[in-house]
Amino acid sequence: MQKLFDEVASLDDRCYKEFYLSEDILMEHAAEGMAEYIRNNFKKKSKVTIVCGRGDNGADGLALGRLLHGDFDVSLFYAKPPKSKMALLQKQRSLSIGVKESTKLLECDILVDAIVGTGFSGEFDKEMLTLIEQMNSLRAFKIACDVPSGYLFRADLTLTMGALKKKMFLDESKECVGEIKVINLGVCRDIYEGKSNCYLLDLEDLKLPNRTKKSSHKGSYGHLAVASGEKSGASIMSALSALRFGSGLVTLVGFENISTPHSIMYSHEVPKTTTALALGMGLGVEFSNIELDKFLNNTHSMVVDADMFYMPIIIEILGRENLVITPHPKEFVSLLKLTNLADISVNELQKERFKYAEMFCRAYPKVTLLLKGANVIIAQDKTFYVNPHGTQALAKGGSGDVLSGLIGALLAQGYAPIDAAINGSLAHAKLALLYNGADFSLTPDDLIGAIGKL
Repeated sequence: MQKLFDEVASLDDRCYKEFYLSEDILMEHAAEGMAEYIRNNFKKKSKVTIVCGRGDNGADGLALGRLLHGDFDVSLFYAKPPKSKMALLQKQRSLSIGVKESTKLLECDILVDAIVGTGFSGEFDKEMLTLIEQMNSLRAFKIACDVPSGYLFRADLTLTMGALKKKMFLDESKECVGEIKVINLGVCRDIYEGKSNCYLLDLEDLKLPNRTKKSSHKGSYGHLAVASGEKSGASIMSALSALRFGSGLVTLVGFENISTPHSIMYSHEVPKTTTALALGMGLGVEFSNIELDKFLNNTHSMVVDADMFYMPIIIEILGRENLVITPHPKEFVSLLKLTNLADISVNELQKERFKYAEMFCRAYPKVTLLLKGANVIIAQDKTFYVNPHGTQALAKGGSGDVLSGLIGALLAQGYAPIDAAINGSLAHAKLALLYNGADFSLTPDDLIGAIGKL
């Protein structure tokens, strides 16, 4: 588990004030970290083009060019003429030892984007957009210095300075950042970072259900009741994934007679032994208000998904204890509108996922939110987690139903909502990674079938 930050300027400032490090020292460490990666992974004399901006990100690139010069064939290309104090100084240093400047963007083995860093918040002009398009079209191995410029440069690798930044883990950023490595800036990373309320999850953080008690029975591992509605296949997939993920008993609760797998029970009411509920998957309009009230007339832990985020009754549900909600972006936009928190488009949400997740959690601090996406945000009150391990293979109907079943199984077994959401999400991502077929061919049945391999 690694820490994430909104910004790192305050962390740099702390280095200046508390650790007596200068801006120059931090920059030299940043450049040396990038140079070390290139030395360790590419042959000497490889052609390196560094595209530099006018500010301190460009200065990092200029310092990198100086460090590589001699061992590599380095060319500096200026997206904008150096302007900041450090950029002018690093240019002087680089030119003094003979680093080449180029007026053309040349083909190369390694292309380094050092145009703008985390401090950039504007928009690129047409000339800059054209340049980045040209950079993206080159066949070189592409490295982003700190962050991909404007999150438009498509890096194979991002060498980020000091700490991980939240914006790297927006959904739209996943196309640009590539692999991410953190560069040390002169002090231990833990010392540099300090405190954070946001964390990046590693697959190693997954804690699977563990049956350590030898004297136990099916009732020892909980009973999940899954609402079965208009599209019963969705609830069946949730039920099967929950049973595979350790829930001792799973019952579909509905008001129509349907055919169910032999391992799943069916009832017209919530069983008395129920320890958790799952609601929303394929529900449609099958439940009347009276039937829905009956299903909810208890204090069990619950995971809520899908159709429920379009129903006004969600406001009442949000007042429950031990609740996990798992909306995808369109569903979350609907939820924000129903709760009078925001009236926005999906596109607006995707650009500011953390902002709106934080807004929701301030309003509903007891609810555990799992906001689906390429990078899943999991949040409760003031603490946030990001699961970046999902793949495009999961972009298929039914994947979310499996996730709800995984979370429901953990709730039924007594996990706290935040732990159920984190571990259910990590298990979900890992199941997709275990799949050996083509990414387009993954089905919910494949996910469920692989649970035993976790």
